[in-house]
Amino acid sequence: MVTPPARKVMVVADPTPHSASALQYAISHALLEQDELILLHVENQITWKNTLTTFLRRPSLASGAGASAMVPTFGPDSSNDVNFLEQMKYACEIAQPKIPVRIEKADMDGKDKAQVIISKSKELGVDLIIVGQKRSLSSAILGYKRSSGNMKGSKLIDTIEYLIENSPCNCVAVQKKGQNGGYVLNSKTQKNFWLLA
Repeated sequence: MVTPPARKVMVVADPTPHSASALQYAISHALLEQDELILLHVENQITWKNTLTTFLRRPSLASGAGASAMVPTFGPDSSNDVNFLEQMKYACEIAQPKIPVRIEKADMDGKDKAQVIISKSKELGVDLIIVGQKRSLSSAILGYKRSSGNMKGSKLIDTIEYLIENSPCNCVAVQKKGQNGGYVLNSKTQKNFWLLA
């Protein structure tokens, strides 16, 4: 049996339920035993301090539900002392102990988030980018208005669409559909692909 080559898989990590869903998808469906997982957090010093109200809760080790039970969830009852990146790393190590996990941070420094993610993925030699995606019903039906070239002032969804279209490697946007509803995946080659949990 031929072992596939090791890959570097990067999950864009934020203290949001969408990011937790992306991590859950990575752990349960995307990562292979020989891969390396990189948790990348892009900090925006201007808005970051205003959004630190939700953090990760410690994953439940008592649950026997497998890898999905090991992925942290977010909630307002979490302690302010919790470092969400360390909690995400911890959840990965419990769910997939053989996969090395590392944390990377990058500052936006006045750049667009998508450009920072693409630059960091090139620098690290990433093979796959996984990012959480939130889609409202109206934007899914009407589509997205793209900014031409400049990403300034664009919404998060535009950042994700930009990543999908412009990443040097494959980029998958993950949207969780309920507790047991699976995932809707978007990439350059697959749009609205439904993957059952």
